Amino acid sequence: MLSRQHKLLLMKIISLFSVVRGYNIPIIILAQYLSAIFILAPEIRALDILLDFNLFLIVFASSLTIASGYIINNFYDSKKDLINRPNKSMLDRLVSQKTKLSVYFSLNFIVALMSMFVSWRAFLFFSVYIFFIWFYSHKIKKYPIIGNLTASLLAVLPFFAILLYYYTKISFNDIETYKSQFAVIFAHATFLFLLLLVREMIKDLENLKGDLANDYKTIPIIYGEVVSKKVITILTILTILPVYILIEIYDVGYMDIYFYTCLIILIFFLLYLWKSNTKAQFLLLHNVLKFLIVAGVFCIVLINPSVLWHGKRLLLMF
Repeated sequence: MLSRQHKLLLMKIISLFSVVRGYNIPIIILAQYLSAIFILAPEIRALDILLDFNLFLIVFASSLTIASGYIINNFYDSKKDLINRPNKSMLDRLVSQKTKLSVYFSLNFIVALMSMFVSWRAFLFFSVYIFFIWFYSHKIKKYPIIGNLTASLLAVLPFFAILLYYYTKISFNDIETYKSQFAVIFAHATFLFLLLLVREMIKDLENLKGDLANDYKTIPIIYGEVVSKKVITILTILTILPVYILIEIYDVGYMDIYFYTCLIILIFFLLYLWKSNTKAQFLLLHNVLKFLIVAGVFCIVLINPSVLWHGKRLLLMF
């Protein structure tokens, strides 16, 4: 049996895990490595990518930065979350605001050290990234449109850290050679960005009461629910463009199955959106988008499944 003190400590650890959304971190790490292997640097052997220590530092630093971003976001949103997510908020409050800030600064200090080890460019990238996450949580988040755009951009930026890591080594004369690869990367990034942007706008509809009570100037508060749904509809339709580029112009292997499935699900998503008017319904739509994003991470391997089969053969040799 655990003593009362040990139980309290365990609850605080669970609380901190909830604050940093620890369940998201493994998905983020997996997404970065799969993106590096199949999208960002497909010409490099998968094993070399997995054994690259500098890349490991960049991926780990990205994960810690995102975790610290969740902390500072939780710090500023504590009052709003009491209304929007009362159960989660009560769990998160087991850790004091002072402890949250201490962990936040500690994580950012570790990120700075790791990025300095990689290069001055990595240090500069993560310094700017950390600043913008704080600035978004402190100021930008409360404003319509710019807040949604910034949140979506911040979610995509860790993948650009890996992109910069590989492509800053390319000479200016060789850029033309990688033109088609850049187009594929940009199309993938655009599709993810649009999904994230739609999710952010669904969250605004879902969190309407808390945002209104805490003077957040979101699109549904200023322009109304109908306008918000129209914008979400337009953004969802726009996902067709990067999907068309990836399927019809470039080769994404068997991942086209994922994109076709996404388009079908998004049609039903839009039909349900216009029938939705309660928090529970918007939460369901939010979870559908979350599922598509997470499923997309695992489906990256469909671009070239032979990489996995080759890796399995290598493991069986040892």
